[in-house]
Amino acid sequence: MRLFIAEKPSLGRAIAAALTGSRRSEDGCIRVGNDVVTWCIGHLLEQAEPDAYDPAFKRWAFDTLPILPDQWQYQAKRQTAKQLAVVRKLIKEADQLVHAGDPDREGQLLVDEVLHYVKVPKAKLDATQRCLINDLTPAAVKRALAKLQPNRDFQPLSISALARARADWLYGINLTRAVTLGGREAGYQGVLSIGRVQTPVLGLVVERDRNIDAFVSRPYFDVWAQLRSASGATFWAQWQPSEACADWLDDDGHNLSRPLAEHVVKTVHDQDGDISDAEHKTTQQNAPLPPSLSSLQMEANKVFGFSAQRVLDLAQSLYEKHQAITYPRSDCRYLPNEHHAQAADVSAAIRASMTASNDDRLNAAWPELNLAQRSRAWNDANVGAHHAIIPTAKTARGLSDDEAKIYYLVSRSYLAQFLPAWQRREQKLDVRLAGGLFRAKAKQTISAGWKALFPGKETNEESTLPELKVGDVVHCDNAEVREKQTQPPKPFTEATLLAAMTGIARFVADSELKKVLKETDGLGTEATRASILEVLFKRGFLTRQGKAVRSTEAGRALINALPVSLTQPDRTARWESILGDIAAGQSRYETLMQPLVSELHTLIDGLRQWRPAGLAGLGKPVRRTRATKGRSRAKKPHRTKA
Repeated sequence: MRLFIAEKPSLGRAIAAALTGSRRSEDGCIRVGNDVVTWCIGHLLEQAEPDAYDPAFKRWAFDTLPILPDQWQYQAKRQTAKQLAVVRKLIKEADQLVHAGDPDREGQLLVDEVLHYVKVPKAKLDATQRCLINDLTPAAVKRALAKLQPNRDFQPLSISALARARADWLYGINLTRAVTLGGREAGYQGVLSIGRVQTPVLGLVVERDRNIDAFVSRPYFDVWAQLRSASGATFWAQWQPSEACADWLDDDGHNLSRPLAEHVVKTVHDQDGDISDAEHKTTQQNAPLPPSLSSLQMEANKVFGFSAQRVLDLAQSLYEKHQAITYPRSDCRYLPNEHHAQAADVSAAIRASMTASNDDRLNAAWPELNLAQRSRAWNDANVGAHHAIIPTAKTARGLSDDEAKIYYLVSRSYLAQFLPAWQRREQKLDVRLAGGLFRAKAKQTISAGWKALFPGKETNEESTLPELKVGDVVHCDNAEVREKQTQPPKPFTEATLLAAMTGIARFVADSELKKVLKETDGLGTEATRASILEVLFKRGFLTRQGKAVRSTEAGRALINALPVSLTQPDRTARWESILGDIAAGQSRYETLMQPLVSELHTLIDGLRQWRPAGLAGLGKPVRRTRATKGRSRAKKPHRTKA
């Protein structure tokens, strides 16, 4: 008997549908011919609570810290214990095992940990195969079933995931307890959760809010000249202050001196000037790449105001329930070359899906669609365990309004790969006028191409300039001062916060750490960023104000009081560098874990006398329920997110 172990029931059903033979559904599995398909329900196992190692750990106290398990313990999750029993029984009966977890680091660990927990014999474990599935449509699943690989080839990926999970457990459990204990002594009511990722993310928002609060708006003064060519054509050009004006400019190059601006106006009025530089060119911009989860979350937040968690939930439903899009927890924005052959089927499914829902938002695509076109998205070299999120070849029916919105965003990005480039005419004229430099720019769309599906302000701000060349004379008919106000930094939205998490390197000064972060996912992963943000909202450290994400008084007080080492993303850079090496088979589990244990001793010793005065009187006591009765009031947050 060959046993497939899928990560979720939806994937298990998709595998069973692609196998041949008589089919019979049983409790927790499906039998198809000589094959059996079973499934996990997410993680069937969870790391044991601290008091499983020692009853003394049930009490939150400094004398029990740091908590450092000698032998890691796992236990069946209460709500999925029945399914674990089914999987255990089938594993014992099977002659051949096939690991069919999701195609990422976490999916690899999720099934591997079950195999080790039930103590699969070494020979059977070594013979286990791996099935990588990105798309739940029958044709895609059949292709994956025909390409089984040895599961042992993916063990470094599993070890990397295990190291990260355990390191985050140690870091979160110990520092959350230490900081919460200090907070209680200072008068804070509740849990002060600390995480390797969540705390630096909170730090980003607090720092942005500090800058906004400290910002003092100042007036600045632009000078614009109305110029007339020999043929009578007029246009406006903006003064470009020279280095001689540096004393009156701010860091953004704005002129802060009204007298200087008025002097420029008087100097250039009714004067002749000449064109010192002229550019007239046609540019082409190709379509943006298909989305990863983070880029989809950013786009949906901008367009529809959806939270990151909401987008993940909707995308997961489109993948599992409707089989309308491919694997959604992807960090990749490229597609395998072989997938190009399915373009006709996928685009036909998109058209049928949009017709079924009476949605005409993609109608502009059909006349210009060229399915033979191969954009830069198709690139095997940039595809790892999974590819970009795209629609499947299955018509989507019965979608909710919000599901349809996410399907629309995924579909338009896919169709854009087969549309012409966005062609624009760009013009720039530099004018030397009374010794000063004035510049005029204009852009005009020649052919919208894929941009017709992505309307925005760029298509509404179009203009043209006269056809002038270097040496042509122009006359200044008028000049004026235009007063504006400097603007504070904009608050984070979930879209810009996700962008900051993925592009965290720009917030790091150390060049080596910056390099590491540029080569990794940044802060968090595609699958965890949404849940990390939700933890910060639920803990009362962040709040939503419309689309804006702002820090609360408690969030600001926590970041202000914590040691800087806990609020910076540097640790993530160091960890990700090691985890990447472990995943590539170039480093060992101990390389991450041993230095962490030493660091935890140092950090906790430094927090023993930590008393965050700014948190006094804030927070809310942890609510006690039947489920928590008799347990430590602060026990519920043990399973803190990274």
